[in-house]
Amino acid sequence: MFELTADEWEALRLSLKVAFWAMAASLPPGIAVAFLLARGRFWGKLLLDGLVHLPLVLPPVVTGYLLLLVFGRRAPVGSFLADTFGLVFAFRWTGAVLAAAVMGFPLLVRAIRLSIEAIDTRLEEAAGTLGAPPWAVFATITLPLMLPGIIAGMILAFARSLGEFGATITFVSAIPGETETLPTAIYLLLQNPGGDLGALRLTLIAIAVSVAALIGSELLARALARRLGGA
Repeated sequence: MFELTADEWEALRLSLKVAFWAMAASLPPGIAVAFLLARGRFWGKLLLDGLVHLPLVLPPVVTGYLLLLVFGRRAPVGSFLADTFGLVFAFRWTGAVLAAAVMGFPLLVRAIRLSIEAIDTRLEEAAGTLGAPPWAVFATITLPLMLPGIIAGMILAFARSLGEFGATITFVSAIPGETETLPTAIYLLLQNPGGDLGALRLTLIAIAVSVAALIGSELLARALARRLGGA
């Protein structure tokens, strides 16, 4: 029952690959946007906050369709990236990464933003009055205090990317070995007679990986909090 076929192993491998790169690609802009939302004072902040969280309230199929309109082979941005850099998203695993990154981005930003807002700014101000330059204050005080939120956000984004279905299948379809991730493989198995057992195997694996990611996030955040509290 629990012996995976070659196609099922490939779907699992591709899912982990897509989730990892979606998380990694989201991290730098996620930190920047979270910092901007937490500390910034500017016109349009509410609009930016709404745009960041829009994938959480939009139907995933709509998000996938919008990605197709922007990054499709004949779309302005998509054709420019393909012609200039040879970077193609539509119906490629890179497109699955983009769709997963967009869907997981709000969770990443929110976790990091909450950790930034919890920082006592008096610590940063004290370091500044003692002569530490801004980059040193960020590296030695702000960033370490942000770490629990960064790690929690990374793992939440990874888990969300691992389970992404609607935007992915709309934007890149379900091509075996190229864009067929765990959720799309489960969906396709359920459409075929006799595919229930394979769908059950992949479902149990998806649950196990997601639960492990969430538990790992909590344990890492607690360990960092204890370490910083005892420093």
